[in-house]
Amino acid sequence: MAQTHMDVSVFQKSKKGNYYCGDSYYYKETDQGFICALADGLGSGEYAKESSQLVMDIIESNADASIEQIVKMCNGKLIGKRGVVLGILKIDFKDKEYTFSSIGNIGIMTISNKSEKKRNIPNAGYLAGFPRPLKVLRDNLLDEMVFVMFSDGVDSIDLSSNYFLGKDVSKITELFEYYLSDAMDDDTTLLVMKYKV
Repeated sequence: MAQTHMDVSVFQKSKKGNYYCGDSYYYKETDQGFICALADGLGSGEYAKESSQLVMDIIESNADASIEQIVKMCNGKLIGKRGVVLGILKIDFKDKEYTFSSIGNIGIMTISNKSEKKRNIPNAGYLAGFPRPLKVLRDNLLDEMVFVMFSDGVDSIDLSSNYFLGKDVSKITELFEYYLSDAMDDDTTLLVMKYKV
């Protein structure tokens, strides 16, 4: 199904010297809503990728579940594996609201059509099979709202750049890559999503 309400653009780069990027992401739009998730396996390389991809596979199979249910399922499957940090965004088109939660250093920033930026403070820690406290942010969905989700390869200084205020998601990721990707020394994923009516 074609994206009708969400424009999405992604930048991803593995840590220098690594074939595998330890970050994995998934997104899907339906008639009812949209889900996007980003996981960063602890460390880097193949085992980090294995854990982050396992979490994405679970989310893909359970995209209709609540964020709380998804996190619980993912946590249960990570026993004995490399842990992950995880961010999940869900948008409800009918109720015009979004929910987001993040464990560890997956961040999200929202930008309103008036160029007002808001950063979410993630829950500390990571998922590795033991229970985690979880807070879920719930807020109103505004027309032309831009969501920026990112792993820890994206520095908070980068996020202050004015090109995040643009409305073309592809242009935002292109400018990010052009200006900043050479300076990064970690697995890096940047997902830029714009809601349109």
